Amino acid sequence: MNAFSIPAIAINPALHPANGAREFVRLPEMITAFQMPLRAVGADAAALAEARSFLEELHTAARCHAFGGDQPLCRDLLTLNPHVLPLVHETLGEGEVAAVIEQPTMRLQETGFPGFWHVRNFDATGALAADVIEVAPVPAAVPEAALLGSGSRPGDKVAGPVARSVRALFTELLAASGRADGGATHVVNLTLLPVTRDDISWLVGTLGIGPVTLYSRNFGNCRITSTGLRHAWWVQYFNGMNSMILNTIEVTPVPDAALAAPADFKDSLDRLGDWLGSRE
Repeated sequence: MNAFSIPAIAINPALHPANGAREFVRLPEMITAFQMPLRAVGADAAALAEARSFLEELHTAARCHAFGGDQPLCRDLLTLNPHVLPLVHETLGEGEVAAVIEQPTMRLQETGFPGFWHVRNFDATGALAADVIEVAPVPAAVPEAALLGSGSRPGDKVAGPVARSVRALFTELLAASGRADGGATHVVNLTLLPVTRDDISWLVGTLGIGPVTLYSRNFGNCRITSTGLRHAWWVQYFNGMNSMILNTIEVTPVPDAALAAPADFKDSLDRLGDWLGSRE
């Protein structure tokens, strides 16, 4: 999977119709809802017991874990019996957030239990080098890779005519980047600004595209891409018809849309505990 390019969209025609008529955004036809995993039918009893033991240990460790602290909780999946691994994946399922990191090559998927992530690392040949379940608001590799692929000031600006306000906006983003470690998230809503396609193209070329891309799906989709500017991210929201409804740049270590909230993590612990208890 390759990192996608930021589309040069200045305004959303659905929000600003040329004839002045109001148009209503259609709701998505499908939404993601959690369903309790079912016990595998016909699975080997020994494999089921080992999978259950792994999940019980993971659940116990997660309950004692300082969620959102400096150290994530990780459990290696490569140590499991090959017959056990599919049962663990089937139980944990897939959640709403996925991520791709190009350097190093990593694929990350939130499980059906927010705060629990499936993280895979691949070597230069494409072979699986690491396979873990990580408990954290977002896997540690996401902010680490974004930082490695960025700097305090991106490269040479793209030539071309742009509004003075866009150059001033870039200066604003540089200042926000310098204080992003300890400050509140700085958001620039391009959807509400009088910017043109050339302005957006200039910003894309100037900020650059970083190595991290995240996708969040539920009511529509959210695409989050790191840039060449430290802590600056493109955050774009699309409705169920895949039309962009919000185009922003957020300056923060990781945008909130990619993070599992503490309340969701607590709910995950409760639901996983209920599932384990129901299998007594």
